[in-house]
Amino acid sequence: MLVAEIIRNKGEAVYSVAPDLTLAEACQELERRRVGALIVCDGDRVVGILSERDVVRAVAGSGQAALDDRVSAHMTSKVVFAEPAESVAVLMERMTDRRIRHLPVMRESRLAGVVSIGDVVKCHIEETMREAESLRTYIAG
Repeated sequence: MLVAEIIRNKGEAVYSVAPDLTLAEACQELERRRVGALIVCDGDRVVGILSERDVVRAVAGSGQAALDDRVSAHMTSKVVFAEPAESVAVLMERMTDRRIRHLPVMRESRLAGVVSIGDVVKCHIEETMREAESLRTYIAG
């Protein structure tokens, strides 16, 4: 399965925040949206990604005072992207190698969605189940 199919199935909703929001405000948005990461955008430009892991590191390093810091101080600024034509296997490898759980998807220089490790695992399980059923059908036939 390709990234484009995952995005088509789950939708193109992307939850984002501005880099000048406080970490506390971003945490509220993470909770409100019930997601593990937010894309940090300056206008139409992706400038970072803020994950729950980034928030934990900020609070562990600076305590509660970190919540008053700007998102830009704690976001991951070297964003790793996915392309619509990439396969789930490629994403699995990239996510594993880089130890990341969310990949923004770019289509024609526009943010087209976000793929999470949960999306990738779900897709992989579905593919495995289809293959197993095909083998059962072939053997029984």
